[in-house]
Amino acid sequence: MAKSIWVIDPTHSEIGFKVKHMMFTNVSGKFNRFQATVEMEDDQFESAHISFGADVNSIDSNHVDRDNHLRSADFFDVERFPKIGFISTAIDKVNEGQFRVTGELTIKDTTRPVTLDVEYSGLLKDPWGNTKIGVSIAGKINRRDFGLTWNAALETGGVLVGEDIKLIAEAQFVKQ
Repeated sequence: MAKSIWVIDPTHSEIGFKVKHMMFTNVSGKFNRFQATVEMEDDQFESAHISFGADVNSIDSNHVDRDNHLRSADFFDVERFPKIGFISTAIDKVNEGQFRVTGELTIKDTTRPVTLDVEYSGLLKDPWGNTKIGVSIAGKINRRDFGLTWNAALETGGVLVGEDIKLIAEAQFVKQ
């Protein structure tokens, strides 16, 4: 078996999230600095081992004051916990090009298992001869499970920030 290593192409990748604001609209954000690698046997995604890390200081919700609040001790506490990490533990094929990736997600000082739905493009060559793979990733976590508990009650009932976080990513990886 031939082992291959793939590194994320940050110029063609986006790692993001959505969360309910005031119980009825989604606010989106992303991380501008991240790294990820995929190791596979014989270029078979089912055999992949995936590792990912994001620099929490690079959080970008398109609003400076909100980003600064997210970096504070109320949320991510980047002074103490500057990175978010994920390491896969299992990959299950659902259908052709569809997989469930299970792994350990670490936010702040909490690590929990998560399962993500992955759409895998297969192998592609770009116009410059680089071999690439592409993945679309979706999942959901409860932010409270990771110690992200800050909130504010609304006068009309409900809370300012939803508990469920939708994880979304589009990523291209380049074979090394």
